[in-house]
Amino acid sequence: MTYHDDDLDLFDEARTERMRPARTSSSSSSRRPAPRKKKKKRKAAVWIGMVVVLGLIALGGYYGYKQITGIGDYDDFTGQGTEDVVIQVKGGESTGDIAATLVDAGVVASSRAFVVASESNTKVRGVQPGYYVMKKKASGAAAVTKIVDPKSRVGQLEVRPGAQLENITQPDNTVIDGIISKLAKASCADLNGTSTCVPVEQLVAVATGGDLAKLGVPDWAVPDASKAESKRRLEGLIVPGVYDVKPGSTPDELMTQLVTASAAQMQAWGLPTMADNTGYTPYQVLTMASLVEKEAITDDFGKVSRVTYNRLQEGMRLQYDSTINYVLDRPAIRTKPADRDKVGPYNSYNNSGLPPTPISSPGKGALTAAAAPTEGPWLFFVKCQKDGTSCFATTNDEHEANVDQAIANGAY
Repeated sequence: MTYHDDDLDLFDEARTERMRPARTSSSSSSRRPAPRKKKKKRKAAVWIGMVVVLGLIALGGYYGYKQITGIGDYDDFTGQGTEDVVIQVKGGESTGDIAATLVDAGVVASSRAFVVASESNTKVRGVQPGYYVMKKKASGAAAVTKIVDPKSRVGQLEVRPGAQLENITQPDNTVIDGIISKLAKASCADLNGTSTCVPVEQLVAVATGGDLAKLGVPDWAVPDASKAESKRRLEGLIVPGVYDVKPGSTPDELMTQLVTASAAQMQAWGLPTMADNTGYTPYQVLTMASLVEKEAITDDFGKVSRVTYNRLQEGMRLQYDSTINYVLDRPAIRTKPADRDKVGPYNSYNNSGLPPTPISSPGKGALTAAAAPTEGPWLFFVKCQKDGTSCFATTNDEHEANVDQAIANGAY
């Protein structure tokens, strides 16, 4: 019977000796196996080597994990920071994304400095897209405190439905800022003691004389807008919404940021394709939408749009007071006969068809109504309720009765 050595020493030495065949004395010295101690030393060395390798692997894994998670030390500035800088937070960005932006701008020393400081301030999760004035070389904690301060946000303006490019002075002398005035105010920030405000006059110069295509006006609107009176050529092309512009930008850059963002919003709403089945161009639909926005409350958008279509198809003048008011210094709900007699391209009492440009910034609801009016035979309407609700009519006699009701209700 033959036996095999157990490399793992499962058999003790005494048992092995008993089981090993006897050798003659003359050959014992030359055939004697190597001592067991040397073999054990080799095994120990192998095990030690394996332990070292595993240790190095573990150390490398920990180092990689540390780099990914940010565990351990990280660079950080001290103090509130030095000079001002404007940074942008984009839509959908995480805290880590914002931190990376701050590192690139020199605000914080490392992303980890900002992220760690954010863990104790839940307001960071509420930081909205936009522009913020920050301090360079600020600690992570200081940067967090700064960015969540509402005063740090700059460059924001809101365009409401029905807004116009120029200021509107109400009969009571109240002035409603136009889009250009709002843009001028949004351009303002105090950077290192210097104001970035761009004067209204410089923005007007761009709006009236800048290249329309370079400003971001959609291709489908450029031909009509270029024919308009210079101060009205951007009317209606800046739709309602909240916009962010970067303080410190030039007048051309500011106007381009606003017009380009608006063009993208119109495209998202469906222009120009939503005009395909209307019989009118996209620019004409935009113009009709501006009339609807000015003439009606939201619930009546579809009907007023239908009146517009019906009167145009019948060859009737629109006779909308909103077009008369558009060119007046002090518009009123009821226009005067003298104002309705004034000659001009926006006088829909004297002129047939649509005005040459939109007369306001129409919102999505008005634009949708202009592209898909409510079905109906109406040719007349008048605001007959104090909440702005209109009464609609098919004949002039019905309309006159609605006007009497509006007067009795104190709505007209």
